[in-house]
Amino acid sequence: MSKPLKQIHLAAHFPGVNNTTVWSDPAAGSHIEFSSFVHFAKTAERAKFDFLFLAEGLRLREQGGKIYDLDVVGRPDTFTVLAALAAVTEHLGLTGTINSTFNEPYEVARQFASLDHLSDGRAAWNVVTSWDAFTGENFRRGGFLPQDQRYARAKEFLATAHELFDSWRGDEILADQATGTFLRDAKAGSFVHQGEQFDIHGQFNVPRSPQGRPVIFQAGDSDEGREFAAAGADAIFSRYATLEGGQAFYTDVKSRLAKYGRSPDQLLILPAASFILGDTDEEAAELARHVRRQQVSGATALKHLEFVWNRDLSSYDPEGPLPEIDPDVSAEHISRGRAQVRMYRDPLAIAQEWRELAAANKWSIRDLVIETGNRQNFIGTPATVARTINEYVQADASDGFILVPHITPGGLDVFADKVVPLLQEQGVFRTDYEGPTLRDHLGLAHPDAPRGERVAS
Repeated sequence: MSKPLKQIHLAAHFPGVNNTTVWSDPAAGSHIEFSSFVHFAKTAERAKFDFLFLAEGLRLREQGGKIYDLDVVGRPDTFTVLAALAAVTEHLGLTGTINSTFNEPYEVARQFASLDHLSDGRAAWNVVTSWDAFTGENFRRGGFLPQDQRYARAKEFLATAHELFDSWRGDEILADQATGTFLRDAKAGSFVHQGEQFDIHGQFNVPRSPQGRPVIFQAGDSDEGREFAAAGADAIFSRYATLEGGQAFYTDVKSRLAKYGRSPDQLLILPAASFILGDTDEEAAELARHVRRQQVSGATALKHLEFVWNRDLSSYDPEGPLPEIDPDVSAEHISRGRAQVRMYRDPLAIAQEWRELAAANKWSIRDLVIETGNRQNFIGTPATVARTINEYVQADASDGFILVPHITPGGLDVFADKVVPLLQEQGVFRTDYEGPTLRDHLGLAHPDAPRGERVAS
């Protein structure tokens, strides 16, 4: 008997906290004006996507002590944007990244429960930790936790938030106007939590929301991050762009679920993915090369090289050879607030590897950064892209994708208009929403449902 076709999950990432966005393109719009968020969200909902996703940075990145303005800089508060979008959408899930290192469980639980009420059950929380003291300087406690302790705080943070969400059963509000009785239970929302990270007690003041709890996302790729997701997340982001890499990650994470009494379908794996469409595969490939050169200007290439060299390289020609001087591993890093700094654990080895690549391929600095950096995941005609996405999902390299267009806010339009209909024709993507909540879209059980129950996707 043949394996039944998996249904593909699609979401849209409003870009900005990344280096894929070409904000200088004439077709690009604002990353701050609400009209951009509305356009993007309505396109995603028109295409029947599961959710819209907002990443968030708690401090502006710096390079050499100056704000790094080659990427998009700054964005309105996540909760404010998502709450406003709840009023102009009906079905689209609303997912926000909220930090567990510099926030408090009561505050965050209250905000997500409120968002879930305002959206009629469409809220989701991407739980992240903060890895650098540089970000922490914006907060009273600064970089008060070593990196190896931040997941411990995150685990207890999430568990505490769940206790707050669950402090209301959902049947406490009577609102009997005849007797003047509002609550059946005067102790509704009561909670007590005593742990290593938090010692709080009181009454949670937001009644149980439509989903009970927001959908929980997690974005860590480390072993700790994978375990954290397996223990309590509903979905995990993946950075693996190849079929083989995706399958290995998929197998690893899904295999961890059993120890927590969970089945493989209780955790979705959703990589971020960019795309370039053309009338022919050749045209799309040429456009992809053009976009990469838009994304990596000469100035951007030098700044990226500084991530490894930890030196001011502004005097170098981006169209020339790599520096002969070695990276400076003795000084504090000149690039602050960027995840790439963590990726290059051994700058001397990376520099040697890049020199060999550049020499073998006759690459300039800019060529090297383009070829070794982020690449578009799906390139081709709409038919090619639809076929490839389906192949990845059916081959268990993912359960779907979070699409990141390089143009905001209109970059998602062409995918919605040309690729989604092809996936629908193949019978692997919905033609309409089947339920009101994000849990319905993702095929996840309601927290109040009997253990193991799952919504059909």
